[in-house]
Amino acid sequence: MTAQRPLKGLMDLTDRFSHLPLPLLLTAWLLAVALVGHIGHAAWAVIGFGSLTLLDGLILAALPRFQRSFGPPQLPWLALLTLRLALAAIPWLPLFLIAQLGLSLIATYACWIEPMRLGVTHLTLYSPHLDGCPPLRLLHISDLHVERITDRERRLLALVAQLSPDIILLTGDYLNISYTWDETAHQQTRALLSQLCAPYGVYAIKGSPAVDPPSVLAHLLNQPHITWLRDQAVTLDWHGRRLHIIGVECSYDIQADTRKLRSLLDGRPDDAFTLLLYHTPDVMPAAAQAGVHLYLAGHTHGGQLRLPGLGALVTASIYWKRYEMGKYQQGDTTLYVSRGVGLEGKGVPRARFLCPPEITLFTLKGTDLKPLARPRPGRTAEPLTTARPSGTGAAKAAADLRTALPCPPPAPGATKSAGDARGRASRADTAAKAATAPHTASRQPGGAPGSTLAPRP
Repeated sequence: MTAQRPLKGLMDLTDRFSHLPLPLLLTAWLLAVALVGHIGHAAWAVIGFGSLTLLDGLILAALPRFQRSFGPPQLPWLALLTLRLALAAIPWLPLFLIAQLGLSLIATYACWIEPMRLGVTHLTLYSPHLDGCPPLRLLHISDLHVERITDRERRLLALVAQLSPDIILLTGDYLNISYTWDETAHQQTRALLSQLCAPYGVYAIKGSPAVDPPSVLAHLLNQPHITWLRDQAVTLDWHGRRLHIIGVECSYDIQADTRKLRSLLDGRPDDAFTLLLYHTPDVMPAAAQAGVHLYLAGHTHGGQLRLPGLGALVTASIYWKRYEMGKYQQGDTTLYVSRGVGLEGKGVPRARFLCPPEITLFTLKGTDLKPLARPRPGRTAEPLTTARPSGTGAAKAAADLRTALPCPPPAPGATKSAGDARGRASRADTAAKAATAPHTASRQPGGAPGSTLAPRP
């Protein structure tokens, strides 16, 4: 069975709304104003309704001019118009006015403010596979969905510099689907990725097939400091312990992708901490059955728009809301589904509500470092999110990408190993290729590989 991309038809439908002409939108506005007057509201309420709907259009149209987001305003405006008509059924005028103004505030916050509130989620995991080692810091970044470089991407670089992770892990969807073939977006995304640096390397996988076509991804990820895992595994040495990173490409054929995962898991060292990178959370049952220790995914964006008590309104997963965002535990397997950094494309509103963008810092520790007792009452726990950079240091970290320096290249052997990895990838796009023996490599501290990729015995 082939699992088609969830909600693909809905996404394509939203794209049609992005081409609606202005005269048609004005006609819809006039009809809505007339309907509110027909309901029986006072003249000033009708005028207020009409003014707020026009203001909605101006607020949405101004987003690209102020470099907040770059989506078409037609569908978001029509959605707000529909909500305002529903609120027009409120008979009591004071409550009607409060509801209409409240919707304006929520819409402004969702489109202008929350999408830029990129934060850091901190999680600590313990494993006996890392006993005797210092903590290992992994930074997970997913769903960049770059349209153009904005303050959000500049803040991302500031946070990465502040966190100083040992390893950076990227789980796909680097461009917004509306900008997949946009040359300016390509150049800016490549420049952004060139500045994501970590001493033990940056490891990346492909996201959704429609968002990350191979030809575009090759241009973005073929950089000396990035290891692009294409149905491959790599083993790192961490102070005498081993970290086995598996990268499986998403094809939306869950059965084929599961076979690729199982084939790659056959070659893992018995004593290694196993980390899976896969764009969606949809192979969680297979990962848990196989005993993967940590599984990192994105894709759902947490729904982008959430309601208290309900959560995500829409979740792009075959399991719907089962794995919509955050941490999940099944047996020995920890799954983390990132809310992502960027926003959906096409005609979908470029908005977030109760679902701010995030990057996630995992601190992996051995069980010998696990605290034996709870903190004493009265002690304040460390905050879960990193404070927003401020002052001259933040301004320097958020400098324009055109003047920033790229990551320093790894040791001479590293570039060769990364190239071998891409050249000798196991391309298991069919069931027969999925059974192909995976490749593994070993890296030593400092990011320099200990050996080139070689077939598993």
